[in-house]
Amino acid sequence: MSTRGATARPVRRTTAARRPPARRPSSRRRPAGGGGRGAPGGTWRSWLPLGLVALVVLGVVALVRNTAGPEPVALTGSCTVAGTGLELSAEQAASAATIAAVGRVRGLPQRAVVIALATAQQESTMRNLDYGDRDSLGLFQQRPSQGWGSPEQVTDPVYAAGQFYDGLVEVRGWETRRLTEAADAVQRSAFPEAYQKHAALAEQLTAALTADEPGRLDCRYEPPVPGGRLSQRVTSVAAVVERELGATTTERFGAVEVDPAAGWPTATWAVAHAERLGLRSVSFAGSQWTPVEGWGPADAGPDTVRLELSR
Repeated sequence: MSTRGATARPVRRTTAARRPPARRPSSRRRPAGGGGRGAPGGTWRSWLPLGLVALVVLGVVALVRNTAGPEPVALTGSCTVAGTGLELSAEQAASAATIAAVGRVRGLPQRAVVIALATAQQESTMRNLDYGDRDSLGLFQQRPSQGWGSPEQVTDPVYAAGQFYDGLVEVRGWETRRLTEAADAVQRSAFPEAYQKHAALAEQLTAALTADEPGRLDCRYEPPVPGGRLSQRVTSVAAVVERELGATTTERFGAVEVDPAAGWPTATWAVAHAERLGLRSVSFAGSQWTPVEGWGPADAGPDTVRLELSR
């Protein structure tokens, strides 16, 4: 709490008469080092609680590292949307896929996703920015000082998209209003008409990310040499899938399988995030994608969305 403008409190001075009498020095001599037997500073029993605390902290850190998702990497790939002239960076495709996934999980119509994607394109070109006007941050350039959340929250794409949708559904008649009017009612931009110019891009992206068919999004990149234990990476990928898609996953050796009810939108989401997740293939319903060859036929296998990790 700020103390600017507050009245200073008077300092109470203690007189000598109020001081307690000086204590006589003890005649007992303390052992050198301040402790008894064992390590200097105390017995081994006095150190035991600190050791247990340290073990617990290390365990929590390891758990977070194993479940919080893959380590951030610099994305170098590019993506195209079939039947359009759209080309996106891997970062933009991943951001768009997350925004669409959050909308689907919330049961919102495609119109909501279109408005959200157009907004993110205007605010950040669908990049998770760590800077902006004043304290604006993230995909939607949300300001922590205006109640959108902490800096860590508004730079979390899942949280940021959820905050935008929360605001959008509170706008009266958002489903039928002009895109730019609905977006600005949430964002309160200094340029309220700016969102409309991204309507066509947002509609094409939404159609590709929510289509119930293969090959609508194709991303290519050179697979890097993976790092870390394979089992830990599988667990991390499963955690990301469950958080963003709300889907049930099964961890296999070197792969994550997703409930087939998730369908093609989940396979498309996985392709958009493949470089971030370190995937070497995505397969579903007789089709398979790889980062080098793109989409093609695949041998019949389990009727699940299968995310195979690089090894």
